[in-house]
Amino acid sequence: MATLRRFGVSMETEFLKEFDARIVTPGYANRSDALRALIRSHLLQMRMQENPALEVIGTITLVYDHRRGDLPTRLTEIQHRSHTSIVSTLHVHFDAHSCLEVLVVRGALGEVRSLSDSLCGARGVKHGTLLINAGVAPGLHHHAPHRSHSRPKPSHPASSRPRA
Repeated sequence: MATLRRFGVSMETEFLKEFDARIVTPGYANRSDALRALIRSHLLQMRMQENPALEVIGTITLVYDHRRGDLPTRLTEIQHRSHTSIVSTLHVHFDAHSCLEVLVVRGALGEVRSLSDSLCGARGVKHGTLLINAGVAPGLHHHAPHRSHSRPKPSHPASSRPRA
């Protein structure tokens, strides 16, 4: 875990009152948590401006009418051309004609933006949004050691369990 360091912040009283009022709704426990989130977000934005090769994780959200010509086919073809950047997709039919598609994407920022531009800019897409959730420094992403997810066996067979 990273070492935390204290530092002081000075700001106008009215600005501080508004900040305190606004950090309640998202559920920040205290000012430090809110400031960390703001700084983290700002630093990511700065890194993204400086480095199109930055490894990122995010989502692309699309809303479209599936009856619009060959749009579903074109969107699928675009996705297959960029399959290495797409981790997962979710497709929801939210009314008789409209589809919501959410793609979880990962890769170099430039490639992810290009994929998003191709999908969101496809003729017939009503709404498209790219949201970058995190920048991942190459070589710094590690998974914890594998753990078993098995459950302990019951001490008695299911058939002999007492019924409530």
